[in-house]
Amino acid sequence: MRIYLIGYMGCGKSTLGKRLAKHLNLEFVDMDHYIEMRNHKTIPQIFAEEGESEFRKKERKALEELSEFSNIVIATGGGAPCFFDNIDLMNQTGATIYMNIDPAILADRLIHSKTERPLIKGKTKEELIVFIDEMLTKRRPFYSQAKHEITEPDIELKVIEEMIS
Repeated sequence: MRIYLIGYMGCGKSTLGKRLAKHLNLEFVDMDHYIEMRNHKTIPQIFAEEGESEFRKKERKALEELSEFSNIVIATGGGAPCFFDNIDLMNQTGATIYMNIDPAILADRLIHSKTERPLIKGKTKEELIVFIDEMLTKRRPFYSQAKHEITEPDIELKVIEEMIS
């Protein structure tokens, strides 16, 4: 079994992924952490030193590697489904779940997050909501290709288990 959690940054992919993996007795991998370990650099460092296009290539390589793993829940990076044919690869190799969370909730979480996120650095909450809306408009055509969708991050794990079985 291979499950990919997709959605915008701050939607709770890692939090839900850890809970879901434990519930289903599967391994959990946060794709961003995987990329950082493989490259011995943080995501912000990769963006700053090599640019977004190089990061996206590293992200694709990581996805190809992770798509070979078994019995795993993968929290993808927010942009991962939107580049190359990543969403197709995910759909072909596992169950995809789009975590479709309200932009105001996302903005609130991101403003209070301790994680450095290069794409949103220095934005006010109002600017962030507008930015998230614009990004979701661009990304939704990719996100919506997921096999499943949830709108509640605190969804019961049994519901997800039934959804993907």
